[in-house]
Amino acid sequence: MDSTQRLRSWFRPAPDSHLADAMRRGKSPRSEFIHLLWSVWVFITPSFGMGYDRLWLSLTLLSYPLFLLLYAKTFVAPRRQARWYSLAMVALSMALLRWYPSGLSYFVFGCVLLAPSCRDTRGGLAGYLALVLVLGAAVVAEALWIGYPWQSVVWLPPMTLIIGLIVGVEQRDRAHQDALQLSHDEVRRLAATAERERIGRDLHDLLGHTLSLITLKLELSRKLIDRDAAAARSEIAEAEKVARHALAEVRAAVTGFRAADLAAELASARLLLESSRVALDYDAPPELSPEIERPLALVLREAATNIARHANATRAEVRFVRNDAQLRMRIADDGRGANAGEGNGVVGMRERVRAIGGSFEFASSKAGTAVEVAVPLAAKGQPA
Repeated sequence: MDSTQRLRSWFRPAPDSHLADAMRRGKSPRSEFIHLLWSVWVFITPSFGMGYDRLWLSLTLLSYPLFLLLYAKTFVAPRRQARWYSLAMVALSMALLRWYPSGLSYFVFGCVLLAPSCRDTRGGLAGYLALVLVLGAAVVAEALWIGYPWQSVVWLPPMTLIIGLIVGVEQRDRAHQDALQLSHDEVRRLAATAERERIGRDLHDLLGHTLSLITLKLELSRKLIDRDAAAARSEIAEAEKVARHALAEVRAAVTGFRAADLAAELASARLLLESSRVALDYDAPPELSPEIERPLALVLREAATNIARHANATRAEVRFVRNDAQLRMRIADDGRGANAGEGNGVVGMRERVRAIGGSFEFASSKAGTAVEVAVPLAAKGQPA
């Protein structure tokens, strides 16, 4: 039992490991091991001339489990240690090279798995590529010294370099995307904090004077109740009037806090979509009454969320067209469209638009999805 627990702890992902990062992004741990399928070349290489003999079988039985162990440790070990397991794969390949050509696959795996570990080093991607070139030159020099035909190893450095470059660029883009997501989350957190502080200040300014006034009038009425009942009743009536007025102001303030703002939603949508690698092009929103602006802002929020989660798009746009009697808002993307038709989010958008007397159109195809809203504008000085 102790040995089982020790084995599990040895393969438990460290908090800063590559596997832990993948799990935080919502990926399955198994997805990181799909690339092991490329190790089939260990078993195919002998068919090109060396043949399957007892030596190959013995070295495979000894080295392949060790390779799997090193592969797993590169993903679960802390980042500072992961590179040593990758370099151990390279060392394993070079140690077996005289007797075991299949071990060249271990070399490729080791070099490719160095990319995530070198991402955070001072040299970055350039340092990683230089290291791969040095390791490639070393293994080619060893192979030629042993007596390998140059045709059998000349492909190794360029192929390893190309695969490593692809992996390194993917890692860098993923790091940028993670940083953008963190920035987006930080903007939302700061906006929420600022909004809470603003609400606190507004409520303090709104209620502080009013409650003080009510307290003074009630104290005065208590003192007057025995000497002048009529004056006391008058003070109580005024305190009641002030309290009702304060209640109305609080309700109006809360309604304003809940109201959404189109400009704020556009900024939030841009951050959300950029974190999903979708470029958003949008017009400046027109000035609208709160009764119209709030439903449109909620429609924009729902549409942006759908694009980020489901569209798999690269570009999106938000356009406003206004005339004297009507405002049209169009939200479109170049994604894969909605295969399941209108979901709950689309139904909710349609209901919000209908509630203010507008029309709602939803069109989706393989070329993308478009949401178009048309709402009537109230006459000047009249509520919408």
